[in-house]
This record gives sequence, structure tokens and C-alpha cells, in this order.
Amino acid sequence: MEKDKIIDEIEKLKEERNAIIMAHNYQLPEVQDIADFLGDSLELARKAVNVDADVIVFAGVDFMAETAKILNPEKTVLLPTRRATCAMANMLTPEHIIEARKRYPNAPVVLYVNSTAECKALADVTVTSANAAKIVGKLESEVVIFGPDKNLAYYVAKQTGKTVIPVPEYGHCYVHKKFTVEDVERAKRLYPNAKLMVHPECEPEVQERADIIASTGGMIKHAPEWKEWVVFTEREMVYRLSKLYPDIKFHPAREDATCIGMKAITLEDVYTALHDMKYEIEVPEEIAEKAREAIERMLEMS
Repeated sequence: MEKDKIIDEIEKLKEERNAIIMAHNYQLPEVQDIADFLGDSLELARKAVNVDADVIVFAGVDFMAETAKILNPEKTVLLPTRRATCAMANMLTPEHIIEARKRYPNAPVVLYVNSTAECKALADVTVTSANAAKIVGKLESEVVIFGPDKNLAYYVAKQTGKTVIPVPEYGHCYVHKKFTVEDVERAKRLYPNAKLMVHPECEPEVQERADIIASTGGMIKHAPEWKEWVVFTEREMVYRLSKLYPDIKFHPAREDATCIGMKAITLEDVYTALHDMKYEIEVPEEIAEKAREAIERMLEMS
């Protein structure tokens, strides 16, 4: 099927199913272009709370679709392909959290939304890269257990002055781990007039050299402050920024900074998801109930 034909069929099926498409900023351009809601994890979590639809097609990775289902238990949530998963979310297990609680019994468990529903069910509050420092700063405890991203844990500790215990110790995003100090130096050499916007999932030494450190939603907010940027996050963020701000220059810090899980979803997958009503996300109620409390606390605190 040709691209225009697929898009027409998707629009028809959306109407028939009373469906909407939610997509993350890292999706392929053609998937971003058909989305009803486009954003970062926090923006999509907020949108998911009051969605006027029977069906949500989530063009993101599995933990995001799970979050949408947890917040909308009565709606059908579809993930267009089972291959859309997050390697970092899968690094954290419930056992890691249980063990950390034994070692730090008075420390609240703060989990990045990039985690499985089973892990969220053990959290006191969830966070996104957009609100992690703000929420941890509001917690009374001076020590927090934080998972699964050690680099976001570093950023939160620096912003709040609190002791942040990363679980697991090695948790990371393989895409953001690619960025190095050499990439920073090359960016400054190639684009001497540009500033650097860096995601807090990047390594500390890259964060230290940033002009701004921000979530993808934060990057959108800060972009108008300057005329040229080098973007240290998943490559497709440059597409989103360039579309929003055509008069500003944006350069990817690395062309190979691509998330396999995000890129697993194609236009054809979105069409098939709506046509065949697959793959439906289900979260056991006892897990969903506990995870919902942690997510709703995040939404209240942010």
C-alpha cells in the first residue's frame, strides 16, 4: 500500500474505532505526522488521563503503552508491534527494588517512568526526565532510591543535593550512552555558533559540557532562546524541533543515535494495529492499582 493510501486508511479506521494516536518525539517522522498527540513521557502521561476515545494506539515503547493502560483501564490500548520495547526499562527488576528497600528502609522509591508496570507497583512515586529533580526536591527524605537510569540519578542528585541511590547500579539508555566528550568537541568545531542541548540520560561528562540539560519537552521549550543547536538525544528529536521552529537550525549530535524500540513502529504497523486491533496491552489489576498510585502522585506533584 502506498504511503498516502495507508494514511487515508488510518484516518478512516480512527473514525470507525473512535481511536486516537499518541506518539513519542523519537518516532519516525511519518508516524509523528499522523499523531493526534505528540510529546515526551510526561506530556503523553498527562494527555492519557482525559482522552476522549475508546481506543488509544500508542506509538512509543511498551512501558509507555502500559502507563496509558494503567491510567485508562476502561479503554483499549494498542502497541503496534511487540518489538517496541525499552532496553533500559528491562534492566530494572522488582528484585532490585526489594533489595534496595532492605538496605535503605526509610528511603522512598522514585522510579523513572521508563520502567515496567511490575516495578512501578513497588514505587512511591514515578518521575520523568522533565520533572525528576522537581519531585525529588519536594520529598522530605534526604536519601532516595532511584531507578533505572544512573545518569538521570546523577542529574537529580546534582540538582537537589540529595543522596540518590541508583538501582540497578548500571542502568542506562544505550542511545544516550553513545554520546561522548569527543562528540561535544566535534559539535563545537563543526557548529561554532551553536549551543548544546543535552538529555539528562547522557553521561555526566557530557551533561557537564551542556548549555542546557533538558527532557525532550524541555528542549522544545528552550529552543527559541537561541538560533542554532546541537541536539544530544535520539536523532528524530531534530525532526520534531525543525518542524516546530523552521527558522532555527538543529543538528543531531550523532546520526547513529537511534532507538531500535522506537523505530520498530512503522506506518504499516499503526494501520495493522487499528485494522486488527492488536497488540492489546493488559496490566493485571493488582499491579495496575499500585502503579496507578505512583503515577498519579507524580501528576499531582508536577
